[in-house]
Amino acid sequence: MAVEPVVYGASERPPRGDYRRAGADYTCAQNYAQYTQADHDTYRRLYERQSALLPGLACDEFIAALPSLGVKDHIPRFEEINLRLRAATGWEIVAVPGLIPEVPFFTLLANRRFPVTDWIRRPEEFEYIVEPDIFHDLFGHVPLLFNPVFADYVRRYGQGGLKAHALGACELLSRLYWYTIEFGLIRQHDGLRAYGAGILSSSGELQYAVQSPEPQRIPLQLERTMRTRYKIDSYQQTYFVIDSIQQLFDMTAPDFAPVYERVKGLPELAADARD
Repeated sequence: MAVEPVVYGASERPPRGDYRRAGADYTCAQNYAQYTQADHDTYRRLYERQSALLPGLACDEFIAALPSLGVKDHIPRFEEINLRLRAATGWEIVAVPGLIPEVPFFTLLANRRFPVTDWIRRPEEFEYIVEPDIFHDLFGHVPLLFNPVFADYVRRYGQGGLKAHALGACELLSRLYWYTIEFGLIRQHDGLRAYGAGILSSSGELQYAVQSPEPQRIPLQLERTMRTRYKIDSYQQTYFVIDSIQQLFDMTAPDFAPVYERVKGLPELAADARD
């Protein structure tokens, strides 16, 4: 039986990926033959543009890990990345046709398998795309999976997601994912830097998140983060800041069940709510 497609937020657009290729766990084989020369050129141009912006804006751990992706001038084969990734942290990447539901997503992460969308944006979407594509997933997410502490955090998030699903708290935990793995900032010895994939894969938001005076940036606090709604179609108005990846890992060690109970009794906060 075919799995059901997943849409992004409240979008009414049909999902772009071909979910008929997916198995029950939503994974599929990377359809490498589908990529045209234009697709490879789009990936190359995106990689060149984004990597040139990283100095002074991306965290040291990301910059150090980026070469582990391998080739820059065309779309990589997942199996080649996996040879290096398994050796580094025991993780692997798996192809998916697009967004996937919460439980399959959490299950993959809990088993050190990171889902990567295997299609790439069209040339006319070079500057912006709503859905995560292969460039966002590979360039934004995968390098830090070569960092053992961050890789363990992502696995812990997957394990916690399965518990959150059973407790009816997925929305609260999804906000933690959004404000850390997707849009997190870190304060390192030489200033503020980005570590979230949504920032690192966006030319505009990378500069905005780190340098603009407009958004507020506050220290990461679990309850404050879980109460804060977020934007999917604009730059973030609030960013949460950590001092180290180890801090992020340690902060998520306790059982979240009591945290969920406290947060459920508190009002939600708008994405631009001032601390």
